[in-house]
Amino acid sequence: MQVLKLIIGNALRHPLRTLLTTLGLLVAILSFGLLQTVVDAWYAGAARAAPNRLIVRNAVSLVVPLPIHYREKIRAVPGVRAVATSNWFAGVFKEPKNFFPQFAIDPLAYLGMYPEYLIKDDELREFLRDRQGVIIGRKLAQTHGLQVGDTMPLRGTIYPGNWEFVVRAIYDGVTPSTDTTLLFFQWQYLNDSLRIRAPLRANQAGVFVVQVEDAGRAAEIGLAIDQLFKNSPAETLTETEQAFQIGFVKQTESLVIAIRIVSFVVIFIILAVMANTMAMTARERRAEYATLKALGFGPGFLWQLILGESLALAIVGAGAGIALTFPVAQWFGAQMGTLFKSFVVSPETVWMQVICALVVGVLSAIIPAVQASRGRIVDGLRAVS
Repeated sequence: MQVLKLIIGNALRHPLRTLLTTLGLLVAILSFGLLQTVVDAWYAGAARAAPNRLIVRNAVSLVVPLPIHYREKIRAVPGVRAVATSNWFAGVFKEPKNFFPQFAIDPLAYLGMYPEYLIKDDELREFLRDRQGVIIGRKLAQTHGLQVGDTMPLRGTIYPGNWEFVVRAIYDGVTPSTDTTLLFFQWQYLNDSLRIRAPLRANQAGVFVVQVEDAGRAAEIGLAIDQLFKNSPAETLTETEQAFQIGFVKQTESLVIAIRIVSFVVIFIILAVMANTMAMTARERRAEYATLKALGFGPGFLWQLILGESLALAIVGAGAGIALTFPVAQWFGAQMGTLFKSFVVSPETVWMQVICALVVGVLSAIIPAVQASRGRIVDGLRAVS
């Protein structure tokens, strides 16, 4: 208890220095947490991917569609439980900046594969009844102020023209990390419209989403699907949902790596600041440490004082930084709208913040503690004026 009182007293001896040091650590830990959360948000789609879902696309390119009749052939492959079409729509809602993913799907088959999307039964029935109905995520609805029954016009890009939709359902996520920025509408409505607007583009699927009975056989079933269409005019490439999502992330992997590096550079900078603070403190207290040693206190006691003070500063600054990470992340995620599918501070990020703070606290104290414990009493007492 006496040691603790000494540590607190030493830490508060220079209030301005202590305040600036803890504020610096607060900003560093907060920045580190936000940057790591950005990285997590980037990989969120891959992290949420189910092991029993496969994506079947054209082997040439994702932008090349597949014939719709592949659907029944894929469904007949042993081990396949369900198959659904999914077409990327890419319509513009009001302004080009209002970007969010939009998919034309086989409603019952597709939604049956995604139990993480929670939809009210009555709203789902209304969606199935209305060929021009859409299902949107809660975050998307909040971002654009949409409610069930609102008209939602989209200007087509991949599929040109003006498309009129009506919000018939709003889905929630099973967990806070579930993506609720998506829009779904009925593939049959898209296909029937294309038969009139662009007949040559009808009866095609962007990808097929496949649910397998045994996730352990996913690779085997994927290979069987690709073999089924080998040497056909439209060969397929089947991969797990996670691999499919990672393929998109890798397109911006250099940016993600840069963000990771910056987050650790921030920690290194605050480590240098903390180390300088503790070095200044140790130099100022040489005479005090020499006096303590002359009174019989050993090197271990000096280690306790210096390491304790350094850890105290680190814990206070990091604790405040971690506490602020959650509201700041929530605010930041709201400002970003639908750019990030989810922006949630993970437990892993918090643990990394704690570990970084402890590492900074320990490393900052090592050199001053070694110098104080090894310093000669005579040299220390000469500093007394």
